[in-house]
Amino acid sequence: MPKRAAEIFAKALQCHQAGDFAQAQNLYIQTIQLEPKHCDALHFLGILSGQTGQHETATKLINMALALAPSAIMHANIGHAYLAQNKYQAAADHYQASIELQADSFETHTNLGIALRAQGKFGAAVASFHHAITSNPNYVPAYNALGSTLKAQGKLPAAIQAYQQALALNPDYADTHNNLGNVYQALGELDKSEKSYVRALSIDKNHVDAYNNLGNVLQAQGRHAAALTNYHHAISLAPNNPTLRSNLLFSLSTYENCSAQQYREEAQRYGQLTLTLAKPFSQWPCLSAAPSRGVKLRIGIVSGDLKTHPVGYFIESIVKHFNSAGIELFAYTTQPLEDELTHRLQPYFSQWKSIVGRSDAMAAQLIHNDEIQILIDLAGHTAHNRLPVFAWKPAPVQVSWLGYFASTGIIGMDYILADHISLPTINKSHFSENPWYLPQTRLCFNPPTNDTQQPVTSAPALTNGYITFGCFQKLTKINDNVLRLWGCILKALPQARLRLQNKQMNCPAAQAQLRQRLAACGIATEQIIIINEMPRASYLAAYSQVDIILDTFPFTGGTTTCEALWMGVPTITLMGNRMLARQGASLLSAVGLSAWIAHNEHEYIDKALAFAANTELLMQLRSSLRATMLKSVITDAPRFANNLELAFKQMWHLRTAS
Repeated sequence: MPKRAAEIFAKALQCHQAGDFAQAQNLYIQTIQLEPKHCDALHFLGILSGQTGQHETATKLINMALALAPSAIMHANIGHAYLAQNKYQAAADHYQASIELQADSFETHTNLGIALRAQGKFGAAVASFHHAITSNPNYVPAYNALGSTLKAQGKLPAAIQAYQQALALNPDYADTHNNLGNVYQALGELDKSEKSYVRALSIDKNHVDAYNNLGNVLQAQGRHAAALTNYHHAISLAPNNPTLRSNLLFSLSTYENCSAQQYREEAQRYGQLTLTLAKPFSQWPCLSAAPSRGVKLRIGIVSGDLKTHPVGYFIESIVKHFNSAGIELFAYTTQPLEDELTHRLQPYFSQWKSIVGRSDAMAAQLIHNDEIQILIDLAGHTAHNRLPVFAWKPAPVQVSWLGYFASTGIIGMDYILADHISLPTINKSHFSENPWYLPQTRLCFNPPTNDTQQPVTSAPALTNGYITFGCFQKLTKINDNVLRLWGCILKALPQARLRLQNKQMNCPAAQAQLRQRLAACGIATEQIIIINEMPRASYLAAYSQVDIILDTFPFTGGTTTCEALWMGVPTITLMGNRMLARQGASLLSAVGLSAWIAHNEHEYIDKALAFAANTELLMQLRSSLRATMLKSVITDAPRFANNLELAFKQMWHLRTAS
């Protein structure tokens, strides 16, 4: 019997090495039937299972082999199987066990680092990569993985150095070119970023991440059609990857040529995909428990932006004014970086938990175990979102709010928080979620703190003798239609100036490209003032150089509109048909500036010209807007928090009454 098993096992290995997985599987199984404790057959059948995507079966089989005769290679291979299932701690444990048996395995040190990085354990991950490099200074994947970890820590120059070391060893390593592009994009060096992705694709024409990331950098430059082409190419290669479809949806939400119906259809496809990848909960202990007086409503917030970010600014004043006797807040953070604003927010949360490195299933189970009653997403399809977790329905009530202005498409998302200007009832069909209307406004602006506070100055037109228009929006919002209308305004006012200021202008190539686009719209070079990104206090002070803000469309301003109003600078906005295109109108209405809302392109131009000629009105607004804001609902955090708390209680009442 052992001899026969050995012969069959040898044939199985030959088939496995030749790529005949089906025959190899049959022969491994025959070997085990003849000799149930054939350690190598169990091990290699586990490896084959992992190669064919059966990772749970792989872990089971290799665990059986480990019980018979543990070895470094078995621990490493079961680590691979756990890593493929996003079970990062289990993977790390087995990689560590493998290293204890074979300390100089540079491959295992690298894989251990990857498992640690996925859990947000960046320091330990970096140490593992350095161990790998010490064991083999020519091992390119270790340098590549080190670069990715340094980027996650925000150590961008060091990340570039690691990637350059990898490319010095292998100039044709596509993954490193792709990852280097990510660092350049984070630095705002969009031309270098684009070239890195193109280089990766020249090496590997089927590199999914490179197509996706190239789409991201094109989107950041406002080149929407080209971005969409790359997203679609990535999706054609990996149709079941939710991240790719999420990026596509963000791009479509900002694209002027995408109708509400087209967006809704794509969002539905995303919702169906995430549902197929989930096993939604159908029972919740918090729903079946007998109600009792004095029990707090448990609210969970999922976000990667609980830091210096527009979402962080908006939510800071609100959480301060929640009734702590009636609401208990839980934070589920989706990225590891924290800052001073994070630390200011944390005391208002009962629990602060990271879901970095947790699979969607594990994150959903954590939230379910915490008995969260209402779970709120603050990201939508923006960066660091974990929308697929919501497809698992870990809480009986789920809400989309704040960070995104279109439908998530998630089938388990019950509500979208809205106001009647941003989402009139006639547009409810744009959303898979049910609109829940808040009084007056869906947003509450948190005025700048003392360390960034700036005084309101007089209108610069009084000393300049001409009007300075401004736009501090991201380049991705400045599409050709926006430039066309700006061109009409500035040609009618040849003495006027246009001040453009954003992070993307840190990139000389992006700045040069924007100047070319402005010139093509007939805007004279001497009318253009382009400014790079600057610290928040300096950024706010820059409004002293602007008389009127020209809003972008269809992606209108949110935070920038509020900040401009705070600094006494009114905004002309063009109200569109979608929530994203109506947020400017909602904010202006809240402070009594409905006259600054245009309903078509002609009105937008006419209002810009008329208000530019009315310096007396600009002076009046300059001196009064901050006081107006302070009296309005848009900065009344106690009232907004009370309205929000009431909405949550009503949602919960409806859910428990059904």
